[in-house]
Amino acid sequence: MHSTFGGCGYVGQQVACHEIADGGDVCALVRTVDSVAQLADLGITSRQVDFDQDVPVLALQLTDQVLYWFVPPPSHGDQDQRLARALAAIEPGALPRRIVLVSTTGVYGDCQGEWVNETRPLNPQTARGRRRAHAEQLARRFGQQQGIPVVALRVPGIYGPGKLPLARLRSGTPVLAPEFSPWSNRIHVNDLVTVCLAAARKVDPAPAYNVSDGHPTTMTDFFFQVADAYGLPRPPAISWAAAERQLSAEMRSYLAESKRIDNTLMKEDLGVVPDYPNLASGLGALDH
Repeated sequence: MHSTFGGCGYVGQQVACHEIADGGDVCALVRTVDSVAQLADLGITSRQVDFDQDVPVLALQLTDQVLYWFVPPPSHGDQDQRLARALAAIEPGALPRRIVLVSTTGVYGDCQGEWVNETRPLNPQTARGRRRAHAEQLARRFGQQQGIPVVALRVPGIYGPGKLPLARLRSGTPVLAPEFSPWSNRIHVNDLVTVCLAAARKVDPAPAYNVSDGHPTTMTDFFFQVADAYGLPRPPAISWAAAERQLSAEMRSYLAESKRIDNTLMKEDLGVVPDYPNLASGLGALDH
C-alpha cells in the first residue's frame, strides 16, 4: 500500500515503519531539514514542506494512496489553516483513496464526566479543541466533495516509551487533589499505531472512532500510577484555588474538562481490542 504522511513524529514514525515492514511505499511531509535527516536514519523517505506558508510549495499527487494526517493545527486561532493548505495542494486528478485524520477527544469539550461515544455532538470549549474540530470539518467536506472516505481518530492522552511525565514528577510539580480531579482518558502508543493501521484498511469505515483503552482514570491517578511504577515520590496534591495560581494555563484547560471515552466502536467495528486495556498493563510493559 502507498501512503503519504502529513507529519511524522512520535506516532507517525511507528505507523510509517509498520507500513514499510508490510511492503508499502511511504513518503512523509515534514517541516524541518532535521526531521528529514532523522527519518532517513529510520529508512523513511520524506520531503520538507511548510504548511504555514500561504502558498502551497508543492503539488501533492496522492493517486490511490492513504493520506495519514498527523500535523497538529497552529497554536493560535480557531481554524486549522495547515490542513486547509494541504488539501488545497492535492492535485484534482491525483486524489488519495482515503484520509486518516488524527484528531482529539477534546472536540467533545467538557462532558461533566459522562460516557461519550461518537454520536455525541462536537462541543469544543477551548481554542485547541475548536482547531481540531475545524480540521475534522475541513477533511469531511473535502471527502464528501471528492468521494473519498475520511476517518477521524479522536485520540486522548498518549503514553508509552519516551512519552511519560517523568521530568514533571521529578520536579515535584503539584497535581489537583484526587477529590477534585476530572476524568481523563489514555491510549498506549502501540495500540494507537494498531488503530491507525486498521483505519487505513477497514472496508466501509465509520467517519470517526473514539480511541482509548476503555478504562478512564483521573488525571491525578495517572500521575500517581506513573510515579509508583517508576519509584518516584507522588506529586503534592493541591486545591483548585492553589491550582489556579500554580499550574499552567494549558494544564488548567485540560483539568476543566471531564469525560469518559467509550471505545466500543473501535473494538467492535474497527476490530481493535487494546493490548493495554488499562494503565497498569501499559506501564507494566515499559522499561523502568
